[in-house]
Amino acid sequence: MNFKNILSEIEKTDPEVYERLSDRRHALKSFSSKVALVALPIALGSLFKKAYGKTTATGDVISILNFALKLEYFEYNFYHKANNTGGLIPTGDKPGFLNIEAHELAHINFLSDVVTTMGGTPYTPPNYDAFAIIPQYISSGTYDFTGHGAHPNVFNDYSTFLTLAQVFEDTGVHAYQGQMPGLIGTTVIGQAFQVASTEGRHAAHVRRIRREAPINAIEIPAPWITNNIPPLPTATFQPYYTGEENTLQIGGVDIASLPDSYGTEGTVPVLSATAAFDEGKDMATINSLIQPFLL
Repeated sequence: MNFKNILSEIEKTDPEVYERLSDRRHALKSFSSKVALVALPIALGSLFKKAYGKTTATGDVISILNFALKLEYFEYNFYHKANNTGGLIPTGDKPGFLNIEAHELAHINFLSDVVTTMGGTPYTPPNYDAFAIIPQYISSGTYDFTGHGAHPNVFNDYSTFLTLAQVFEDTGVHAYQGQMPGLIGTTVIGQAFQVASTEGRHAAHVRRIRREAPINAIEIPAPWITNNIPPLPTATFQPYYTGEENTLQIGGVDIASLPDSYGTEGTVPVLSATAAFDEGKDMATINSLIQPFLL
């Protein structure tokens, strides 16, 4: 790691970087000599957080967290219904989906506690009654996971269930990615990234099951989204993957134009370039995508 080169590259992009920091140029350029190499990435991250961190209004943070809660309730109810439908999930796969359900419940509890601590009112689904509904957090009269009849076999055909599970998990990842900029500089950003990474692991788990026998999904899904390929054979879910064909990332860098390990530029396959990042989607888009599954 050449610390001076890192500073030089940052300064090319943002000439005012030093003015953003409380330390002056000479102090910053001696920074690496005062920090153990193993701790440098952490210390560097802390330093530039001061430069680029921002303060987000409490109300905005609560709004983002409640949006996340809406999605967590959605997914939790989906998996709880599936796990309690006899004969749907094969015995060998059941532990994995029970774990996913437990994770979604933990996310609900965590997000609800944070919103309450911040002085807000945690989101709860319409028609939800914490005292009348057992088990906790199950909401009747809120969701229609058949998509109003578009997917009538979701809870009696394992392949259909997995297809929807993949779409819902990928959509959740898009949602978290879209909201992360609004949490930068807040005390909850670290926990939000942890929740988002868990959702990513859920998506990878579902994709692996779909890839393998006996499902053998024809698009052979990787653990991550490649290009803008939806679950096949139909294009029903294409809108959920719109934008994932993007290869242009922050700073105007086109991933497909980068050099390979031999230094040859423009040799990164487009398919690999699209898989390098999950694209974020805004609240309005995510709400429109889950709307077909709400009553």
